[in-house]
Amino acid sequence: MQKILIVEDESVIRTALRRLLERHDFQVSEAGSVQEAEKDHTFTDFDLVISDLRLPGAPGTDLIKKAGEVPVLIMTSYASLRSAVDSMRMGAVDYIAKPFDHGDMVIAVQRIIADHPIGRSAEEPATIDGTSSAVDGIIGNCPAMRLLFEHIKKMAPTDSTVLVLGETGTGKELVARSVHESSLRADKIMISVNCAAIPDTLIESELFGYEKGAFTGANASRMGLIEAADGGTLFLDEIGELPMEAQARLLRFIQEGEIRRIGSVHSRKVNVRLICATHRNLHSLAADGLFRKDLFYRINVLCLALPPLRDRGKDILYLAERMLETQTGRSGKSLMRLSPRAIQAITTYQWPGNVRELEHAIERAVVLSNGEEIDNQALGIDLELVNINRIRGQQDPNASINPSTVTTNHDPGEDLSLEDYFQRFVLEHQDSMSETELAQKLGVSRKCLWERRQRFGMPRNKGNVTSRAKTTATEDK
Repeated sequence: MQKILIVEDESVIRTALRRLLERHDFQVSEAGSVQEAEKDHTFTDFDLVISDLRLPGAPGTDLIKKAGEVPVLIMTSYASLRSAVDSMRMGAVDYIAKPFDHGDMVIAVQRIIADHPIGRSAEEPATIDGTSSAVDGIIGNCPAMRLLFEHIKKMAPTDSTVLVLGETGTGKELVARSVHESSLRADKIMISVNCAAIPDTLIESELFGYEKGAFTGANASRMGLIEAADGGTLFLDEIGELPMEAQARLLRFIQEGEIRRIGSVHSRKVNVRLICATHRNLHSLAADGLFRKDLFYRINVLCLALPPLRDRGKDILYLAERMLETQTGRSGKSLMRLSPRAIQAITTYQWPGNVRELEHAIERAVVLSNGEEIDNQALGIDLELVNINRIRGQQDPNASINPSTVTTNHDPGEDLSLEDYFQRFVLEHQDSMSETELAQKLGVSRKCLWERRQRFGMPRNKGNVTSRAKTTATEDK
């Protein structure tokens, strides 16, 4: 059973959150401050720490360093977005805004625990060791990226075929180049071919070459791209778009290590390391007869899977800031910074175009912005269309966690969010309790009570205050 530590000074929220997580089979411990958490608990005993940003004595961000390898999820109020983003820069795994939906919280907890098993290092985002500046753009510290870096280091020294999988715009060619430049063929040529960009009628002649007179217009012999890559690496991008005829000839090259130019009767031995990439599901294409099964099995020797940008957590911010530095340098402008609204937009937007879309958004924002600060409008992201309480990466209809199942089998009264509970409690008891009594019952300060009244449009009725005062005076007599 996974263990979670909740650090929250408001007892109502702390208790409600504990009950919520216990209903979903988590073992939960509580603390009201950083000092209390440090005194009463050992952080390494837990799989996750959930902490409010603002705590008495010390902020919740102090737990990030104290917790070490244990991931920390920061809870923040409506007015603390900038601080929440800063906490992610300090090492918090993610943040969730109050008021939050019960389902979102459970999903966030399950996702974080699954993605951050204890024992993995929480180092700063890094590039792949030993690569040239051509792959310096590969930044990442999320579990999926760290695993990717580890696999590249293991696969690169071999001559085995590599299949790179990932959505459009995730950086598949960068990964292919990093494999090449970390291999024993780094001093040799790497030729990249986009199979989707070459017409079907020309793909075979481009890959395998042709002899003079092989067809009309073949006035001279020409070397193919496979032969040109002899001794080095051939990168076939979007191999899922390769015509069936070319697939058959490519299969022979992989099996025998030789090619034959169109119009030739002689085969030529070539020594080429093959790296393929696609955004399509080759297994499904093979099952439907749209891709040769034997070719699929031949190229699917070593596999590298790139995560989509929306699933890379705080890596998004590091990427955005690095791209911003690059773009401002290219444009000759002074160094710009992202506004809180821009950061909110970047960290909550889905990025269907992945890293490429982010790069283009940053470039557009640098061109259109006149000041030193970039806003979300310059990025082309409308915050009204973005749910700031959404947990990134959980809107995939094929996700393993179903939000509709996380709030079942409990009392109907517990379906209320924490903020709903607050409002209902205040409305039911404000006629019979003073502000001090209300605050004590809710486990908050009077200042916090006043702030929430203003936020929800629930100012104290002066008539009720006067009536309460008179009643108290009468009772005293």
